Amino acid sequence: MSGEELEFEKIHAAFRAKIHRYLIRMLGEYESEDLTQEVFVRVSRALKTFRGEAELSTWIYRIATNAALDRLRSPSFRQTVQNPSLGRLNEAGKSEMDVRNDWMGEKMPLVEQQVFRQEMNDCILDFIEKLPENYRTALVLSEFEGLSNNEIAEILGVTLETVKIRLHRAREKLKNELAANCDSSWVEGNEFVPELKRID
Repeated sequence: MSGEELEFEKIHAAFRAKIHRYLIRMLGEYESEDLTQEVFVRVSRALKTFRGEAELSTWIYRIATNAALDRLRSPSFRQTVQNPSLGRLNEAGKSEMDVRNDWMGEKMPLVEQQVFRQEMNDCILDFIEKLPENYRTALVLSEFEGLSNNEIAEILGVTLETVKIRLHRAREKLKNELAANCDSSWVEGNEFVPELKRID
């Protein structure tokens, strides 16, 4: 096995799970598996051109983001009916409810709280999925992937100020949608709503 192949194997092992989760958040579980494979095919092909001008993680997220946006904009994706698959197991043996709790960065709640948490997560995540793609991309990269504004700017190829504007508008829009459509007790002071507690 060549050095380049060994390097790719390390990269694949280190980033595959993160990129798969990211693509689930961007596109839904149905599309994420195939696109994850496509992303790493692109990474493998482009690896010899990577010169370290950006962080490796930023470079990989840029490839994944471009692939996700291409898929979101494709006519075939827009015609696809996305059916929720709550309870279906993924490759790691987790149900989508487990995955959604992972997204929120929380451990599985007590049994008596599971139904409430499931409904709350569904409401929050459904409205994140409905955000305009430029807002959703910035929000997911920030809140769920934990990337800095500078990293997001580099991934998206926009200015730092543009990232800040998109994040602010995404949070405002999400907060307004949640307040209008979800139980208010889930929104006001809710620690599980990403960053909304920072918005007045």
